[in-house]
Amino acid sequence: MAAGAFGGLVAALETYRGRDRAVRALCYGCQLAGGALAGRQASPAGLPGSLLAASAQLSACRTALRLFDDLAMLSLSCGYGLGPKDEDGLVRGLSVLCNVANQLYYPCEHVAWAADAGIVRVGSQKWWALSTALWAFSLLLGILRSLRILFQLRRKLRQRQGTSSPLRRKETKGQVKAEILSILTDMADLGNAVHWLPPGFLWAGRFPPWLVGLLGTISSLIGIYQASRGENSV
Repeated sequence: MAAGAFGGLVAALETYRGRDRAVRALCYGCQLAGGALAGRQASPAGLPGSLLAASAQLSACRTALRLFDDLAMLSLSCGYGLGPKDEDGLVRGLSVLCNVANQLYYPCEHVAWAADAGIVRVGSQKWWALSTALWAFSLLLGILRSLRILFQLRRKLRQRQGTSSPLRRKETKGQVKAEILSILTDMADLGNAVHWLPPGFLWAGRFPPWLVGLLGTISSLIGIYQASRGENSV
């Protein structure tokens, strides 16, 4: 059993998505631990400072690797198109808007990264704000889409109560669970996305490092669980 788990971990780390999930979880885990140990220190030293520095480096690593995500996102968007004709119209509309927001997110983040690296001579702050706003918008759309799907699945369960097979009910309940987990993931990430927007908007800039780390760790662990259950589409 241990050998199988180790083999599964190695196999996951050999893929880009699997490695990104691991780095993401480690990044937020370091921020959670470092922030909790630092308390209210403005510039923590020692172990808390080292953990927060490690978190920042891992985040920068993920940002650089996302330079190559545009084509994968474009392939996903083109593959979905306007959505299957037999799919709910509202779900299709939300999915298309979500894909558009995600597609625009990447070039905005690339410009911000290039500006910080001194590759292009533009101010990076507005590009970081724009990319974060697009991410937040995508997450909000994802929550609305999952709520819509969840409503449809619950209605389907009520309508088929006593008439559908146990296997069909089990499959539907599995879909309900997947949508609930997706909502929790997107809500945790949305909390952080708003925090990283320019100060003055809702709770932007008000989260302590440990809370950012906690929300990110929660969403990361759910993502890893979903991937291990084969519930992630990407």
